[in-house]
Amino acid sequence: MFDLLDRILAVQPAPPMSTVIATAVIAFVLVAWRRSWRWVRNAITIAHEGGHALVAVLCGRRLEGIRLHSDTSGLTFTRGRDRGPGMVLSLAAGYTAPSLLGAGGAALLATGRLTLLLWLGILLAVLMLVMIRNVYGVLSVLVTGGILFAVSWYADATWQAAFAYTGVWFLVFGGVRPVFEVQSQRRRGRAHWSDPDQLARLTPLSGGVWVTIFLLVGLGAIALTALLFGLIAATRDSSLFT
Repeated sequence: MFDLLDRILAVQPAPPMSTVIATAVIAFVLVAWRRSWRWVRNAITIAHEGGHALVAVLCGRRLEGIRLHSDTSGLTFTRGRDRGPGMVLSLAAGYTAPSLLGAGGAALLATGRLTLLLWLGILLAVLMLVMIRNVYGVLSVLVTGGILFAVSWYADATWQAAFAYTGVWFLVFGGVRPVFEVQSQRRRGRAHWSDPDQLARLTPLSGGVWVTIFLLVGLGAIALTALLFGLIAATRDSSLFT
């Protein structure tokens, strides 16, 4: 057990700037390219629904289950007051969760806790698995958690760094694209029950304002991640010459 804790909490050196840039490019392509986005969007949906679930529980709502669908959509079922701050915060957590998770991951990588980041991802997958209520959702979370475990347990430090940095970039880039997608659906009148439209019915702010808030959170997470990763790589590269 102590050996496992030492392995999880070990501090690993930062990768070079070339790795940081390469992983950012890979993550951006995965999000921007339509064909790859169809396959990897499930990870963003897991983070989205996990955000709803976590904040709902923290706000005192009763979490009844989560469903993930093959079209990459998802639903989180909670019970409690249908109005009030708890409901608002729970709804607002979905579109902001991937971006905030990514920024939090970037902050953790800034301390060199790369393996810890991967194991926290495994823990979140296990906790979410308990609340999944359909077969496709169970398979999606199992595959995600399995990949995280395989990388954290079998990959060397170089591959772990490449995976972790790509994953964090993917979360912050992937947190923005769904915001544009839901706004596109709203313009076509096909998103009456979207998170921003539900929030508009619960608050004085319009759906468009909520979309703007989600977008600002996403862009802020990208900027923060880029700043942290840039400082990490610059510090590492400069230390090579001292």
